[in-house]
Amino acid sequence: MLEIQRVQQHKSAAIKNLQKRGLQNAEELLDNVIALDQKRKNTQTLLDSVLNESKTLAKDIGRLMKEGKKDEANSIKEKTSALKEESKKLADELKSAENELIQSLYNIPNIPHESVPAGNTDEDNVEIRSWGTIPELPEVNKPHWDLIKELDIIDFDLGVKITGAGFPVYKGKGSRLVRALVNFFLDEASDAGYMEVQPPLVINEASGYGTGQLPDKEGQMYHITEDDLYLIPTAEVPITNLYRDVIVKADDLPVKNVGYTPCFRREAGSWGAHVRGLNRLHQFDKVEIVQITKPEDSYNTLEIMCEYVEGLLKKLELPYRVLRLCGGDLGFTSALTYDMEVYSAAQKRWLEVSSVSNFETYQANRLKLRYKNEDNKTQLLHTLNGSALALPRILAAIIENNQDENGIKIPDVLQKYTGFDRI
Repeated sequence: MLEIQRVQQHKSAAIKNLQKRGLQNAEELLDNVIALDQKRKNTQTLLDSVLNESKTLAKDIGRLMKEGKKDEANSIKEKTSALKEESKKLADELKSAENELIQSLYNIPNIPHESVPAGNTDEDNVEIRSWGTIPELPEVNKPHWDLIKELDIIDFDLGVKITGAGFPVYKGKGSRLVRALVNFFLDEASDAGYMEVQPPLVINEASGYGTGQLPDKEGQMYHITEDDLYLIPTAEVPITNLYRDVIVKADDLPVKNVGYTPCFRREAGSWGAHVRGLNRLHQFDKVEIVQITKPEDSYNTLEIMCEYVEGLLKKLELPYRVLRLCGGDLGFTSALTYDMEVYSAAQKRWLEVSSVSNFETYQANRLKLRYKNEDNKTQLLHTLNGSALALPRILAAIIENNQDENGIKIPDVLQKYTGFDRI
């Protein structure tokens, strides 16, 4: 959530950048949280005054009792009783004011970075760079949903039978290709200095609020109502929450973690080829990288993380482009996001396979994730994460772009993991 101090000090800039998201009532929202914060401060001041007065009177009572002035002491006791009632009332008002402020902040998205372009849809995203050559496919080529059926490597009908739409069953060489991709991504991350963790696949409510999935994306997550737990939408959530309520040692920065998990998303599907087959699933595999850095290092780290993800795509020989997301397409918690899209030659369209984002202090403020700077003052850290990579569309692009008359050629870098060079 936003830092009140930053909102107060840089209100005009905050309004200007929030409006890039299409948030036309940004000034009203910020004025409201500033007013709520002032209400909280005023209540705290009154409470402190009452408590201090009570403390002073308590000392007076003790002194008067020692001096044998019992009547005067009893007279003061009546006043302390009234102050006690007042302090209880003020404490309740303070708690209410704090909750109202936090709930208001939870519903304001992160302030976009200055470099974020204004815009409302993905058509307003800006291409930064591209790499690779779009492959020339055989005259008769097919999209992945036809190829996987012919080769019997992924079965959507079985998934529907067992669970429902959006839960495919990987079989034989299809299953081994998925495992090969996961192992390749994890090995690459380990070589790049990321420590691997294997987090839980379910989170509690506090974790959801910590990284900003709650309350913003509550309807997109699978909720286990009896235990009030949620299936994770991405490994970002449990990995970043490892550091909730933690003061990280400066010498341990940057923190670099990687984790592989299945991911679960209820997001409503739509009809058409753009969501057919592996293009959109309710359960999918993903390897996620997470970094926690000092504020002054985070934007350089963001570029390094982008270069790392691009390196994976180059090794897989997949043509890609990098987009800087506009304000209207930016995630609720992100200050700046780059999307990586690979080109699907059979579908003749770009497929998003990774988002790499800097959240600045937005998540850290919710998480109370801090460190002590050179002046020994406690300061919020910056959090970043990126998909490295999400498997379904990577798998779709590999299957489609590498098809020929004899099946599907496996990228060279994966062959030591698969144990075969062709399906």
